[in-house]
Amino acid sequence: MACEKSKILIFGATGYLGKYMVKASLSMGHPTSIYVRPIKPNADSSKLEAHKEFEAMGVTIFQGDLDEHEKLVSVLKQVDIVISTLAIPQHLEQFKIIKAMQEAGNIKMFVPSEFGNEVDRVSGLPPFERVLDNKRKVRRATEAAGIPHVYVSANSFMAYFVDYLIHPHEKRDEIIVYGSGEAKAVLNFEEDVAAYTIKAATDPRVKNRLIIYRPPGNIISQLDLISSWEKKTGRTLRRVHVPEEEIVKKSETLPVPQNVSVSVLHNIFIKGDQTSFELTEDDLEASKLYPDYKYTPVDSFLDRCLVNPPKPKLATFA
Repeated sequence: MACEKSKILIFGATGYLGKYMVKASLSMGHPTSIYVRPIKPNADSSKLEAHKEFEAMGVTIFQGDLDEHEKLVSVLKQVDIVISTLAIPQHLEQFKIIKAMQEAGNIKMFVPSEFGNEVDRVSGLPPFERVLDNKRKVRRATEAAGIPHVYVSANSFMAYFVDYLIHPHEKRDEIIVYGSGEAKAVLNFEEDVAAYTIKAATDPRVKNRLIIYRPPGNIISQLDLISSWEKKTGRTLRRVHVPEEEIVKKSETLPVPQNVSVSVLHNIFIKGDQTSFELTEDDLEASKLYPDYKYTPVDSFLDRCLVNPPKPKLATFA
């Protein structure tokens, strides 16, 4: 089974998902380090606070740029597992990490930054397709370099999208619905995404394979989500449907990154790509692979929102 004390290095640790990943790694007892850009004298206070928080938690902080190849190699030689949570604009920067891992020669598992749709089995409108293609390029480069890896299809972030779709911290009378609202998406709580990822990264059964996070309690349509929220709050919300044609047009006319965002909405909530394919016997599904881990179903998360609505910081949905 999984090695309990693998040394884990995380890239993108100060980002939206990265912070969850650091906490999950530490909670499972792994010596955890992060590789971050050097702190500048005029850095904003939030970055300084994040560094102090990481230090207080016992995280080893390596400061450097991805262009510093020798430094990167020396850091990689001190760890076993590499997890990247770099944001979309930096996806192709992972080529530098791959090159350094190849030279270091000791990495037991690499998790490239994906955490969305299963990129080898879906397609999207042109702005999103470019994002998907960059993720595919990173996969192929990882394979070509012969680096042990696990690809993670985590689908959508629950706290982010519950906040985005139904605004639980606001008393709204109407809710925007994309398309018919009937397409099924998969919403996974960010803490669960991180926990499953740490488990998979330290599990030899998952080596050189894909793992999909599709727990049965998290497969839900927009209309189902709205109806559940109405029942819990006792309110009735007017549904304002945005037709598919309008979303497609926006994907063609809006500037970057808004065109990517609407293309992602189209893919998940109109096209329904996260559930557009059946899982086969060859697919690893997280809740089945790790049945002892108690993930957060959407219904339970909505109960939590009644008391403490989420106000997550802006994250990319891709």
